[in-house]
Amino acid sequence: MNDRKIKILGIESSCDDTGAAVFSNYSALSNIIAGQQVHKDYGGVVPELASRAHQQNIVPVVDVALQKAGVNKEDLDAIAFTRGPGLMGSLLVGTSFAKALGMSLNIPLIEVNHMQAHILAHFIETPGETYNPPAFPFLCLTVSGGHTQIVMVKNYLEMEVLGQTTDDAAGEAFDKAAKIMGLPYPGGPLVDKLAQTGDRSAFTFPVPRVPGLDFSFSGIKTSFLYLVRDGVTANPDFIKLQQENLCASFQHAIISILLDKLQHASEKTGIKEIAIAGGVSANSGLRTSLKEVAGKKGWKIYIPKMAYCTDNAAMIAITGYYKFLKKEFTGIDTIPLARYTF
Repeated sequence: MNDRKIKILGIESSCDDTGAAVFSNYSALSNIIAGQQVHKDYGGVVPELASRAHQQNIVPVVDVALQKAGVNKEDLDAIAFTRGPGLMGSLLVGTSFAKALGMSLNIPLIEVNHMQAHILAHFIETPGETYNPPAFPFLCLTVSGGHTQIVMVKNYLEMEVLGQTTDDAAGEAFDKAAKIMGLPYPGGPLVDKLAQTGDRSAFTFPVPRVPGLDFSFSGIKTSFLYLVRDGVTANPDFIKLQQENLCASFQHAIISILLDKLQHASEKTGIKEIAIAGGVSANSGLRTSLKEVAGKKGWKIYIPKMAYCTDNAAMIAITGYYKFLKKEFTGIDTIPLARYTF
């Protein structure tokens, strides 16, 4: 029996984090991420600046990932890269680098859907830790700055989107609320931190009426904007006095919308294996509320490690591993896709 370990280099460059990871089968040997501080001055990601920073970061990030893994580039079996969805300029950097390195080493390329990769992060095995992945089929609430989806996961590479946002994503709503309050970027984690000491019933927000399992967050963002505007008009110190309560109330409203749809999805499909993924899965309020609902509904839940919630290359590499087993390789003529469905 051939038990040779398959070594995959994963490359992530969908937004403003440059990531590289080296995997041996489904175990991470390294997972390196370089963030970009330049966007803080602008209150959000500037696409042109992001792509330039990726160009500066990608070579040293890949080099460090290989060194930390103790793997020579000649030992790699394939290169997995994020094809999309994401910012086109950022995706171009990762895609171009993967193509060039793949050609130089004469090894196959594997394109990866960023959102599928977030889900498969649950299958990353960490040496010395208990391996407890979801059982198929399971539902995954995938929530990030750019996407909000409920996905039925039938196997590693067969997934069906049951519902998704019709406008803005939940993560983007958190960042927008933070910006309205004058909080620095990225605002989502700060909203979560401030919410922990606030009264979540201090303010109420309208619940969007969206049919089926789809979401909408544009209305609640507008409602928050008007609330803060009117509050500041009445009292210039409104934000300062109510910051924690604003964060707690807004976060509670977003989480309630997410979990209400997730409960409907579970009832509709009969699936009680429930996972969360994406950057917002790091939110402490979402994690706590999910556990509360799970206790009432009899769900078995799966919450990813913090390192695998936000954008990272480990999730790209693990997806690449499963596609490698099926020989799902991509050609050198592949181009990145800002919108990439599955």
